[in-house]
Amino acid sequence: MAKVVSKDRRWYLVYCKPRQETVARDNLIRQGFETYLPFMRDVRRRQGRRIKAISPMFPRYLFIHLNRDTDNWAPVRSTLGVVSIVKFGHDPARVPDDLIALLRSHEDPQGINILPAEEYKPGSRVRITQGGFAGYEGIFQAATSRDRVTVLLDVLGRKARATVDSASIEPA
Repeated sequence: MAKVVSKDRRWYLVYCKPRQETVARDNLIRQGFETYLPFMRDVRRRQGRRIKAISPMFPRYLFIHLNRDTDNWAPVRSTLGVVSIVKFGHDPARVPDDLIALLRSHEDPQGINILPAEEYKPGSRVRITQGGFAGYEGIFQAATSRDRVTVLLDVLGRKARATVDSASIEPA
């Protein structure tokens, strides 16, 4: 949703309760405030497995667009999910407009920030975290596709190439 940006409005940083960024954002929007909460795709461990998830890019923080002189900041501080407005001394932490524009420019159509994939260089030592080779360490050879990589393993004294899911390796 595009809003007319007033020259008097600036971006500030709001500190939220743990895992309550979306609650704070939704409640601030309901009160008529413009907010920005950037999300990213992330790989997390759950029950020993790595899964893909969408999570806030800056856990416990969101951005709010306010006029320092005319907007009433009191409701922000008492909004469900909000802890406080981030300050440096007595002044609220102002976020450059260019940073917000940069973050928004890296979003996909769903509003998720596209981060560069962790790139392994040929020869890098990696550890396989899932599948039949879980626990093995090897040498990264090449990315065979977007989701698959080739790893050189030392199995019983012999070199063997294995193709595994790119999400199932980590630096050794």
